[in-house]
Amino acid sequence: MQVKLMVVDDSAFMRKIVSDAASKVHGVTVVGTARNGLDAIENIERYRPDVITMDIEMPKMNGIDALKIIKKEYPEIEVIMLSSHSKEGSEVTMEALALGALDFIEKSSDRGDTSFITSQLEAKLLALDLIEKPFLRKERVVERRTSKREQRELRELNSSFDFKKVKALVLGASTGGPKILFNIVKGIPKDINMPVFLVQHMPKGFTKSFAERMDSESPLKVVEAEDQMLIQNNVVYVAPGDYHMLIEGNRIVLNQKAKLHGVRPAVDFLFESATRQYGGDLLGIILTGMGKDGAAGFMSIKEAGGYTLAQNKETCVVYGMPGYAVSSGVVDEVLSPEEIVDVINKIVKVKKWN
Repeated sequence: MQVKLMVVDDSAFMRKIVSDAASKVHGVTVVGTARNGLDAIENIERYRPDVITMDIEMPKMNGIDALKIIKKEYPEIEVIMLSSHSKEGSEVTMEALALGALDFIEKSSDRGDTSFITSQLEAKLLALDLIEKPFLRKERVVERRTSKREQRELRELNSSFDFKKVKALVLGASTGGPKILFNIVKGIPKDINMPVFLVQHMPKGFTKSFAERMDSESPLKVVEAEDQMLIQNNVVYVAPGDYHMLIEGNRIVLNQKAKLHGVRPAVDFLFESATRQYGGDLLGIILTGMGKDGAAGFMSIKEAGGYTLAQNKETCVVYGMPGYAVSSGVVDEVLSPEEIVDVINKIVKVKKWN
């Protein structure tokens, strides 16, 4: 299958750079370009793209306004934003993700370098299973159907778990995660009376805007974590891009040790350190994302007696991380994001009653 791509940018130079980069991705055909958001919308019926790369700042109609219209009128089209590594650029990127953009690609500091855009675009499309890397067999998650007996056992396990003992929440996500995390964090009550820690695979410079946007919409205080930051209840700590986040005692510890699963921050490092601190008094959640980060951390939570939730396939942009955890046998329940919020609220109610 050939993926049809439209490139939208007000700069003729950048349209050529992105088009050249995309043409090097196996299975991608650039079907057209547009100079701004209005031009893109007027030409969608002509080009019928599967994917659009969208610049943000453009005349006549910017990328955000164009994204709103595209996701309303053509929800099947995936939009990948091209974002600058600046405070303003990262803030607008977070808005785009909340509006339904699939993901974003950070513009390379070397404006003549197409290799970075090529590799990033390939990774996004591989995650969606829209393309296959030539000569390589991709690892695929085989979803095993849960039998009625296993469903009954899961319900029994759910009812037997002592939710009132939970002392912390840990969450991990990758591709498609920001929008889901926005909704989950917004749904957490302000009196949860425990800390929340989360890793979202995201480059350095973007996690601060990510945290600030969630903070503006959440009942809880949301911060980008800092090294040696004191851990407090009713605060959500977001791992900063390019740093692993660990929990040691009552403080956050950041480091730049080697990437794990090709990423930094890594979900596994957070989950494993949280288990060392909280033992079985922990609720772990894995959300949409490519790869297998988080499964090993789930194993540590399970072995300590904690509880684990994975996002269901139907609501995931990419079922890689949750699917790998499910196939590894380390997930207690597979739920939609709305059901995950219900579980968190159940914990708050149970703790209040006891």
